[in-house]
Amino acid sequence: MKPLEMILANAARSLRTIVLSEGADPRVVKAAVEACERGIARVILVGSEQAIGTQLDWLGKERPEPLEIHDPATSPLTDELALLYHATRKHKGLSLEEALRGARQPHIYAALMVKAGLADGTLGGACLPTADIVRTAIQIIGPKPGTKVVSSFFLMLFCASHHQKKGAHVFADAGLVVEPDADELAQIAIASARSFTDLTGETPRVAMLSFSTRGSADHSAVTKVETATRLVRAADPDLCVDGALQFDAAFVPEVSAMKASDSPLGGNANVFIFPNLEAGNIGYKIAQRIGGAVAIGPILQGLAKPANDLSRGCSAEDVLHMIAVTAAQAERISNKPARHSPATARSPEVPPGMTLPPG
Repeated sequence: MKPLEMILANAARSLRTIVLSEGADPRVVKAAVEACERGIARVILVGSEQAIGTQLDWLGKERPEPLEIHDPATSPLTDELALLYHATRKHKGLSLEEALRGARQPHIYAALMVKAGLADGTLGGACLPTADIVRTAIQIIGPKPGTKVVSSFFLMLFCASHHQKKGAHVFADAGLVVEPDADELAQIAIASARSFTDLTGETPRVAMLSFSTRGSADHSAVTKVETATRLVRAADPDLCVDGALQFDAAFVPEVSAMKASDSPLGGNANVFIFPNLEAGNIGYKIAQRIGGAVAIGPILQGLAKPANDLSRGCSAEDVLHMIAVTAAQAERISNKPARHSPATARSPEVPPGMTLPPG
């Protein structure tokens, strides 16, 4: 089974509930309907019911049974989610009035639903900048306990006939951490290896990338990658990792034999850790646009519950794939059956005795 087909199938088996914060965007509506029709996930669209209904009419679709619509302006959950928002951020000076205004914003409402346990994961960014989506996820959902760095990766699928090596690969960090130091780079590598296994079921083989292989260049940028590699090995001795390596020495067995003959990767890495965001972002786009790879992401890692970002240039197909990935992440985090009753029938967990100000 191809990697993408496997991810879609795994999502369908778990049937997680994913809340999409840009519910009236035509790409999001189309993907949500398909996800429901194919049994990939239960979907909650956040936005105006009238605007979403118009999009459904344009698609010529009736609203499928697993699809819910929540308008924060009228939802019975908004007040309680605002209380949860206040409880989560009052230590940062957030007032009850500000919490109520915030809970009426779709991307904050969606993140609060995940925080409250009313949905398994959230997805946004088709219209909003990455910074808004990521900031909200970190502030409301929060990092996984023990996580030092929230980072991102792209799942790169090489499945075309011209690809000599077929299958799934991870490129990290290509979307979030701009200039990681050695410790942060090591944390990104360990998280990416786990994410690769979570999504593919395969054993990760991690390449710490540089413009140098085996000390062929003497530079502080190379030293950072070599130090990060040692930190990864110390933290996870069982993980197959090597660096610093140039991309060809990590990806092409013949080049590996010449440049790094003792590398445990043997030119067969499937997780590629770029030294900074600039390199990672350029690398994934070259692989996508020139190499013809399918790029799914950016996928966030290190959060307590799944929250993912969409590119503003995404297609409906991209959104569908990210729904499936978010559902797969939720399944791995929980490892419990998920069959949510309608979210409108449930209440978020909020501290007792709290009420909103009038108006």
